[in-house]
Amino acid sequence: MEKRITEASKFLSFVLRHQPEAIGLRLDAEGWADINELIVRATSDGKVLTRELITTVVETSDKKRFTLSEDGERIRAAQGHSTPQVAINYPEKRPPEFLYHGTASRFLEAINAQGLRPGSRHYVHLSADEETARSVGLRHGKPVILKVKAGEMYQRGVKFYLAENGVWLVAEVGRAFLLGETDQ
Repeated sequence: MEKRITEASKFLSFVLRHQPEAIGLRLDAEGWADINELIVRATSDGKVLTRELITTVVETSDKKRFTLSEDGERIRAAQGHSTPQVAINYPEKRPPEFLYHGTASRFLEAINAQGLRPGSRHYVHLSADEETARSVGLRHGKPVILKVKAGEMYQRGVKFYLAENGVWLVAEVGRAFLLGETDQ
């Protein structure tokens, strides 16, 4: 069962964050997809999804990657979108003085040259704690945790947003706001 949950989670991440068109799914501007349509389109693509499996994925995701609508009829990825179909209106929030970004050591040269950029995503993702940033960095190789002067950025007019799952979002982080690697 755990394998089915992992496979379903990866599939949901793919279609709800990056390529809904791969199965002919249309997301609204806030990233919501109708669950019944998602199931039908996934089945047409050879993927077995049920409402129960989707609910299990949402409820057991340690990173709270997905959100169900209050009526339970729609689902969306909490953040991490690269599809132009989605432009979630996240609430603007004042960040703590410091936030953290987990990455792999192989990306440090580019980060030192240009700061943190969102790449194919809409936002740079930041964590409120070093441990979460470390787990993100581990997914990409040898982890490096960068400390970000979020409070100073905010004071200078940079907007920060907080996704439903606690991930902090910002358009970019200039080099001047990076303190470098934390002590690990």
